[in-house]
Amino acid sequence: MKVEKSIEEINERIREGSVCVVTADEMSELVEEKGAEEAAREVDVVTTGTFGAMCSSGVFLNFGHSDPPIKMHRVWLNEVEAYTGIAAVDAYLGAAQPSEDRGIEYGGGHVIEDLVAGKTVELRAIGFGTDCYPRKEIETEISLDDLNTAKMLNPRNAYQRYSAATNSSDRTLYTYMGTLLPDMRNATFCGAGSLSPLFNDPDFETIGVGTRIFLCGGEGFIVGEGTQHDPANNKATLMVCGDLRGMRKEFLRGATFYGYGATLYVGIGIPIPVLNERIAAKTGIKDEEIMTEVLDYGVPRRDRPVLANVSYAELKSGRIEIAGKEVKTSPLSSFYMAKKVATELKRWIERGEFFLTKPVKRLRREAVLKPMPQKEEIPLVKDVLRKTFATIGGDASIEDAAKLIFQTGTTHIPVVTKERKLQGIVTAWDIAKAVAKKHRKLAEIMTRKVITARMDEPIDAVVRKMERHNISALPVVDAERKVIGMVTSDDISKLLKKGRKWLRLRI
Repeated sequence: MKVEKSIEEINERIREGSVCVVTADEMSELVEEKGAEEAAREVDVVTTGTFGAMCSSGVFLNFGHSDPPIKMHRVWLNEVEAYTGIAAVDAYLGAAQPSEDRGIEYGGGHVIEDLVAGKTVELRAIGFGTDCYPRKEIETEISLDDLNTAKMLNPRNAYQRYSAATNSSDRTLYTYMGTLLPDMRNATFCGAGSLSPLFNDPDFETIGVGTRIFLCGGEGFIVGEGTQHDPANNKATLMVCGDLRGMRKEFLRGATFYGYGATLYVGIGIPIPVLNERIAAKTGIKDEEIMTEVLDYGVPRRDRPVLANVSYAELKSGRIEIAGKEVKTSPLSSFYMAKKVATELKRWIERGEFFLTKPVKRLRREAVLKPMPQKEEIPLVKDVLRKTFATIGGDASIEDAAKLIFQTGTTHIPVVTKERKLQGIVTAWDIAKAVAKKHRKLAEIMTRKVITARMDEPIDAVVRKMERHNISALPVVDAERKVIGMVTSDDISKLLKKGRKWLRLRI
């Protein structure tokens, strides 16, 4: 007989205490063992969970009126500025906003955690002063209990899946995907795999506007599609809301990504009512069936190269293979906490403390994720590349290098193999030091750890490298580290003289 249930019937079972609830990973095993039809008969609700860094999060706060009243033009909480362009004493505090006295080590996410933990937060505000709001400044302390409103509203949470990241460049990168070591020595990834809410209902049959969810240890709701909603590429997102007062610090943690910035770890759990065999089959998804691409963050472009396609089972194993190379993997999300979220939501439902809601509107299955329009394209390295340049072999003498510098008038010479692969670089300053210290071989003085550029790299990224390392020229290499050109600060300066608006950087 065909299995058909309704949310009303499942809620009645919750009231009676006869509801059958399993977590998403348990459902995967059940579907594999008994099939989707039998699983649909046995199970009423599948609970999902995810716990990861969700920068697009924040809270709306209402502080109440001071005496005399103030219209806040700017406001800071523990020296983290919140947005005040909504009303006199209302503000929106973003999780990724950095502190003005502690920088990226402390941000909006930490303030939100402090409030949920019951801590007192320092408030400082300034205003213009008006007839109805005469006060111009105030400093005080507040706690969560002092606030009239503390509503979490997160524009983009619970990514269905996220691309994994690695770094093929020759230097360490500090990103929102964590620290990426050079030469693809590691890869990082996000998401809970088979526990992921949106992978258990990929067609949004039960997840939609008005769906009641577990949000940071309290009750929350889905407001609608999140920003950058991209279901066509299995990258759907959710906009969610909930009251800060019902949340628990255990499921909400401020964090900092080294060298990148502050964020907020958010725990989200969504119940999937098993209404039929079709939904049961979808909630039986396994990590082996969830695929994502590995992107090269060593290329600083919007569309980064795809180096491999891997499953979450491979990512969770701790090692993947990219172009024949074994690469260690590490998660940015917590599988332990994701399972804890799903298990806690399961307990709520079994105890009759949480009921399911029918969405008032389905999320869009078709959505176009558009890039930002640009009036002017940023020039790339290939636009200023010097294709005529001098190179020298590693077995050459210092005298040979000195003659080459004199003959070509260049101050930077790449040291290459017979196949033109980069071995190092030597400069006029290196030659001068070598003469003073009486070195004879080029291999003794050349710099072996060379900062390089790529053909498709934006010029402003090259400028930042030059500033960071105090250098004025970079060899341009291909994927095999063969030297194909040079880019210099002089080349870039010529663009400045043409009045390029995009390049407002020091060289």
